[in-house]
Amino acid sequence: MRKILIVDDEVNIGILLSKFLTRNSFIVSTATSGLSALEYLANDTYDLVLCDYRLEDTDGKEMLIKIKEQSPGTGVIIITGYSDIKLAVELIKLGAYDYITKPLYPDEILNTINKAIETQIALNTNVSENQAAKQKTAKQNYVQADNFVAGQSPASKELLKQIQLVAPTSYSVILTGESGTGKESVAKAIHLNSPRKDNPFIAMDCGSLTKELAGSEFFGHEKGSFTGALYTKIGHFEMANGGTLFLDEVGNLSYEIQAALLRTVQERKIKRIGSTKEIDLDVRIIIATNENLGHSIQKGKFREDLYHRFNEFSIDLPPLSYRGKDILVFANTFLNFANQELNRNVQGFSEEVVECFLTYNWPGNVRELKNVVRRATLLTETEEIQLKALPLEISTYAKASAIENSIVRAEKPRDLKNAAMEAEYDTILKVLKEVNFNKTKAAKILNIDRKTLYNKMRAINLDT
Repeated sequence: MRKILIVDDEVNIGILLSKFLTRNSFIVSTATSGLSALEYLANDTYDLVLCDYRLEDTDGKEMLIKIKEQSPGTGVIIITGYSDIKLAVELIKLGAYDYITKPLYPDEILNTINKAIETQIALNTNVSENQAAKQKTAKQNYVQADNFVAGQSPASKELLKQIQLVAPTSYSVILTGESGTGKESVAKAIHLNSPRKDNPFIAMDCGSLTKELAGSEFFGHEKGSFTGALYTKIGHFEMANGGTLFLDEVGNLSYEIQAALLRTVQERKIKRIGSTKEIDLDVRIIIATNENLGHSIQKGKFREDLYHRFNEFSIDLPPLSYRGKDILVFANTFLNFANQELNRNVQGFSEEVVECFLTYNWPGNVRELKNVVRRATLLTETEEIQLKALPLEISTYAKASAIENSIVRAEKPRDLKNAAMEAEYDTILKVLKEVNFNKTKAAKILNIDRKTLYNKMRAINLDT
């Protein structure tokens, strides 16, 4: 029998929950304070903690952190009297399985408890039995995952750790991060290191879907079910059955399609448009977005209940600029791909190019780096990629950074004229880098005309 600890300073609620769960074959303990709950956890092992958010001596967030520190193998569900999506997201990121608002409905809470315990058991089993094996094979497996590179920077190591943790489970996953950070590659890495690896991985770009086509793309249709349905079409859910469905830019979906998705995720069944036959689904869902879905929920553009269905685990992908010298690992990987694609034999990058790569801020992230390397490989006729093969904004950015550093290091008389000049040049350089050296935009921000900007750039040897 599974053991549950209830933490609530309202004695009557604790008693009612205890009786209900005992009738449903759970062993139940109750605590009326955070301190007494931690004493229970120190002396016994529990499968799940049901914790009220507002306690007299602490709150649910603090309790969640302490529970996960003291008993990491215990699942946690937070109960509260009010709904706050920002708080819910924060608690789930800290490790809570779910966030339930009062009033409590017996069937709903029992279903949530059973799923939480089942998920926690699977997670504990996978972590303890498979961790060593995953670490041995991680680098080999992840390199195969469509350009996903396991780097050595702290940000890369943390990303790989999270992928290794969630891949063997059946969790739905939300991937967040800036555009171009490689969310589809991470989704493939999760799939290839899961029990579903021999089954389909189907990617779907929700950003390009029209409202009229979305239902057919997701669920398929029967021939003749609507005007223009000249043949039977299998939808993406059905194509991914047994495997993984990756939904990119899911925040762009209409509210009506979100409602249909919610039913599918809840019931794990679909019907093709024009059909009465239900098709059972066994699909893992991974979604990706570069939007803040919490803000979209507040604006009424994204369903909160669908968000929580998807958000069993979330991974935030770091920007390329946060990954230090891993940029060179990515660059060499993309160079190998480009050599194969273009039938070239470029051996590497010149020192100046390496310096540019490490200096540039990469607003387009991994996608931008890949495109830059492919283009440079095509343009290069020597063994090494030279500076002239890079786009102008990258080489200029590096040059500007070098000038900026030289201005800072230069020893000049500390008079007001030199101080004003240094401040002016520093401002010009910062604005140019912010707008990727778009001189029209820079001149507008600086409130000067383009000719004046050119003259000032020429004065610091930045005439591009």
